[in-house]
Amino acid sequence: MAADGADLDGEARLIDALVAPHARILDAGCGPGRVGAALFRRGHQVLGVDVDPLLIDAARQDHPGPTWLVADLAELDLAAMEHPETFDGAVLAGNVMLFLAPGTGAQVLGRIARHLRSDAPIAVGFALDRGYSIYDFDMDLALAGLTVEHRFATWDIRPWTTSSDYAVSVLRTSAGG
Repeated sequence: MAADGADLDGEARLIDALVAPHARILDAGCGPGRVGAALFRRGHQVLGVDVDPLLIDAARQDHPGPTWLVADLAELDLAAMEHPETFDGAVLAGNVMLFLAPGTGAQVLGRIARHLRSDAPIAVGFALDRGYSIYDFDMDLALAGLTVEHRFATWDIRPWTTSSDYAVSVLRTSAGG
């Protein structure tokens, strides 16, 4: 895809703009590590988590440098895995929300938020034509104590409208959340 001119680093560029240099980033639902690797190349410390051990093996093989762990986002407890440090930001790219077990969106968002320093951004992007609506997402993030700071139609921050087929939301912990 890169050889054909596809932009494969859009997610990483947005996260990079949201955090300070050399930030600690949680790549939640990292898959084979493409986004985490791009953030690592930009100088960030990256810890990627995915439930699929084959994808984590691929990330470890293809992208040395970041830390790659097998874990279920709905049960995420990095301190129990000897990684107690908080993160400066998190990313859920590649339609992670669509691959979660039904009804676990709020739980996953809450687990991720508990691993972040206060007021750290969480960027979440997913397609809106696959059964998980923006309304469902907004309900889940409210239950998780998060609010939408920005919403875009693409990772390169094109404006979002109710007719958009994709949403990228930048979330923050709610006041008192």
